[in-house]
Amino acid sequence: MPTNVDYLISTNRDQKVSESDTFTEERYRQMHRHFPKNVIRILDMGCNTGRGGVVLREINPKYHITGLDCVPERLDHLDSTVYSGKICGFSNDIQRPDQSFDAILGGEFIEHIPPVQVGPTLCEFFRLLRLKGRLLLTTPNPHYLKNRFRGLSVLLDDSHATQHYPKALRQRLLQIGFSNIKIVGSGRLTRRLGENFPWLSAYGSYLITADKW
Repeated sequence: MPTNVDYLISTNRDQKVSESDTFTEERYRQMHRHFPKNVIRILDMGCNTGRGGVVLREINPKYHITGLDCVPERLDHLDSTVYSGKICGFSNDIQRPDQSFDAILGGEFIEHIPPVQVGPTLCEFFRLLRLKGRLLLTTPNPHYLKNRFRGLSVLLDDSHATQHYPKALRQRLLQIGFSNIKIVGSGRLTRRLGENFPWLSAYGSYLITADKW
């Protein structure tokens, strides 16, 4: 179990913006566009009250989605016709067998994990993915030019325990054994520029995808 469990739960419980974030549905649609073939079993990390799962099931009603969150009352709000399973717990110790999922999604999730848990969390994702499965994470971009001009930081959000530089996160995934790692822009700017604008620093967040292969 993580250290300071009560603090982690209370900090995430107090973080309400994810429940009203107007980009949530678009974020899940973006991740879906990067799915590998033959995805059925999906793990939705930090699922909150399940807005992302609703989007995915609208795209494909055959998806079997499991939601994980550390805040119990969020899981109580999950629609049982959308989520076939739910896990109340933490990302570094997920009680599911090896190769349980075809895709693991974390929309604005990994920045909420304390530093000591980031490595074990990524290793859990690797264990839980089937061969040719894919990990898809979006996270705030520490290089975001707008924040740098204003002297702001990803860590000014009290619920953000870590920040993840694109090259460093890519290297970390490679060391664990992931391959075919790709990074594109994410966030509201994609509404105007798409996800492939050549300067990643223009985006407030980025999407990183990595395969177990």
